[in-house]
Amino acid sequence: MQRKPSPTPTVTNRPPGEETTTKRLRRWARRRHRDAADHVLKGICYGIGTGPAGLAFWWFEQYP
Repeated sequence: MQRKPSPTPTVTNRPPGEETTTKRLRRWARRRHRDAADHVLKGICYGIGTGPAGLAFWWFEQYP
């Protein structure tokens, strides 16, 4: 039975203190979380209003 090779350590050329891409993306998403939630809420409200309005117009066209 052969042994598995040990993983080699990851070497980065990043200076100490510089953020990784993942950290930057997480920080960006955290800052914009409220804006995204507001847009989702607005979309839901528009959808709730558009559905009944569309059905009402369809009803009036079908049954004058």
